Amino acid sequence: MLILGIDPGYARAGWGVVSQIKNKLAPIAFGCLETKSQMPHAERLQKLQTELKKIIIKYQPDALAIEELFFFKNLKTALQVAESRGVILAAAFDCHLPIYEFTPLQVKQAITSYGRADKNQIQQMVKLILGMKNIIQPDDAADAVAIAITCAHSLGKKY
Repeated sequence: MLILGIDPGYARAGWGVVSQIKNKLAPIAFGCLETKSQMPHAERLQKLQTELKKIIIKYQPDALAIEELFFFKNLKTALQVAESRGVILAAAFDCHLPIYEFTPLQVKQAITSYGRADKNQIQQMVKLILGMKNIIQPDDAADAVAIAITCAHSLGKKY
């Protein structure tokens, strides 16, 4: 099974594809989708959707896992991230992917067993879980892979 994890964002959205065969997880690919601040708002959203669909076509994941919006400090940023989540969900729906959503707390608990884990702790555990030599950079890509791992663990309990 291939799971595409998404850390939604407006300027930068992290993505990561993880393979699950029985109880073994392996990294396939990861990165970030970025839009330029000088682009018109609708064009940024359209670029995010287009680039995400390219990733879906290239890797043919079996499911999409995405982080839910949990809280916000800046209303404008929260609205932009919510809009990018909408575009991501629509792209996944267009590609007939089952969608699984996880809160940041669920991801932290699944990856580190500690709901208040910081970014470094999550990155180190993702590296350990996937047997990688280095942590995934940038943070957004590492978060996306953590979301995919959370989904794999969640689905593993159902199968």
